[in-house]
Amino acid sequence: VQLQASGGGSVQAGGSLRLSCAASERTFSRTGMAWFRQAPGLEREFVAGIMWSGGTTDYADSVKGRFTISRDNARSTVFLQMNSLKPEDTAVYYCAARLGGTLVYRTARYYGYWGQGTQVTVSS
Repeated sequence: VQLQASGGGSVQAGGSLRLSCAASERTFSRTGMAWFRQAPGLEREFVAGIMWSGGTTDYADSVKGRFTISRDNARSTVFLQMNSLKPEDTAVYYCAARLGGTLVYRTARYYGYWGQGTQVTVSS
């Protein structure tokens, strides 16, 4: 599975961005997808995840109520709508995929496929 992330950029606090992650694999509809982020000097952290059916999602507490993850299996694409952005949301955002599974996993090692990352910068 090859993943191509896009949609990052620079915004002021309170603004919005929408990230997209396009997958190359036809089995995308059976993959669990997630977004992680990594700020300079910090470990990569879970942001949001979604099961293959789209019926189950999970969010880090820091983004709950502000970010929304969704997917379009017909387009093999997962989205992350980010509203009310804060300077602490500044990071490189990575999409990740996991074939199979029955849960949304918050740990990076459960995901075998990663996109190249897209920079999100939020200024105060």
